[in-house]
Amino acid sequence: MSDLIGLAGLFFAGMAAGAVNSVAGGGTLISFPSLVAFGQPEIISNATNTAALWPGSLSSALGYRKDTSVERGLFVALAIPSLIGGLLGAVILVITPAETFRHVVPFLILFATFVLASRDILARKLGSDPNGEEHVTTVGRILGALFQLFIATYGGYFGAGIGILMLGSFSLMGLRDIHKMNAIKTPLGAIINVTAFVFFALKGLVVWPLAILMTAGSILGGYGGARSAKRVNPDLLHSCVVAVGLLVSAWFFAKLL
Repeated sequence: MSDLIGLAGLFFAGMAAGAVNSVAGGGTLISFPSLVAFGQPEIISNATNTAALWPGSLSSALGYRKDTSVERGLFVALAIPSLIGGLLGAVILVITPAETFRHVVPFLILFATFVLASRDILARKLGSDPNGEEHVTTVGRILGALFQLFIATYGGYFGAGIGILMLGSFSLMGLRDIHKMNAIKTPLGAIINVTAFVFFALKGLVVWPLAILMTAGSILGGYGGARSAKRVNPDLLHSCVVAVGLLVSAWFFAKLL
């Protein structure tokens, strides 16, 4: 009975993560700790979580496929470091000793929570003005590609908050139209997640029954979240996710004591 309750909890955690990702972002802060609470080791939980949530990022990327052509050159320039970084991060995770990763996890979650909490501040600095002056220089492209490599490496290693980091990077590169930025960010995120997922799968780190269960939940939650996005207060949901992130990071810190 306890296993059935735990499995049901993972399904609903996947559903919640899918819904949160479709509206506010930060679903990993719900799904990853749920796997750990179910009794899976941290590295296995991270790999299984990536396997469970990548279909959502891929489907979102397909939804943006027409818009991506607006900045196709820039997208291609950033796709290569996204692919390399996603693989590099996954490799680093695999070679990281389990005990080391267990000690790093609380700081990763706290970092991701901080990034999400800074979203509104970042949004104000972005300008997000479709009519604003937009110019990406060659130097901006080079620096953006280097920072994208860092973001993708972090994404392959853990992943929570990479969307916010990419928006900040695009802003520093000179982009101003938030719709264009999202159209580039979403497929790049899919590249990072799918690359890491494939590597984890080949290394046998994915617990497939749990991944499939959570994938079903995340697809259902993502669809429901997208359908109800206009009826949900995104600021309230965002605040709840940040609060969850703080509680989860405190829980992982307590586990180290």
